[in-house]
Amino acid sequence: MTLTKRIGLILGPLFFILIHLYFDGDGLSGQGRDILAITVWIGIWWVLEVLPIAVTALLPIVLFPLLDTISLGETTASYGHKYVFLYMGGFMLAMAIEKWGLHKRIALLIIKAIGTNMYTIVLGFMVATAFLSMWISNTATSVMVLPMAISIIKQLEDNPNSISSVNKSFSKLLMLSIAYSASIGGMATLIGTPPNLVFAGFVQKTYGIDISFWQWMKFGLPVATLLLIISWYYLTRIAYPQKEKRFPGGKKEINR
Repeated sequence: MTLTKRIGLILGPLFFILIHLYFDGDGLSGQGRDILAITVWIGIWWVLEVLPIAVTALLPIVLFPLLDTISLGETTASYGHKYVFLYMGGFMLAMAIEKWGLHKRIALLIIKAIGTNMYTIVLGFMVATAFLSMWISNTATSVMVLPMAISIIKQLEDNPNSISSVNKSFSKLLMLSIAYSASIGGMATLIGTPPNLVFAGFVQKTYGIDISFWQWMKFGLPVATLLLIISWYYLTRIAYPQKEKRFPGGKKEINR
């Protein structure tokens, strides 16, 4: 175990004890104080990775009933919430897509269909990234699409007719377009990104409104589509407008 993890191993329980015994927040009940103490402990162990993240996530099962904040039944029931299983299903879908290279096929087909000049290549990457991010985590989608974007940039750099300043500008444009579209695409479905499920769970618990996958998509997809168009326009027309619209060898690289 590294020194950082050893320090974290001590800091977590230490902060827990200090908050539990001595912290007196204005208007904070005893149960609220205990929840805060547990949250700080778990947060420290997660940040410093003292134990595997999944193992640390099991601490509430022990600590909540021990401090009489939430019963064992209520605590364990949260781990079996329907949205947890929905997200697990999303992970399984993502693993299957990655294993068979389906993400590359989808991305390349979309890019090829939209076009192969400077602006349409960016639009193609954004649409492909956003679509994949609807079903796979935003970070994983970005990592999947990145190698294809790098190969396109390298193709442009290797072209003797290309201009260095244009290459640099286009590289920034393409990298940012992938980052933006991954975040935007995650808004379109319930499993696109964890905060969606957290919000749906909060709404269900607080207001008794059950948001289905289709209901979320009816709202999320139009919003994501609009944001994607705005982002594409901003990046290509305002932030990084391209002097050279034609991409020498772009079509050849994508077809390859």
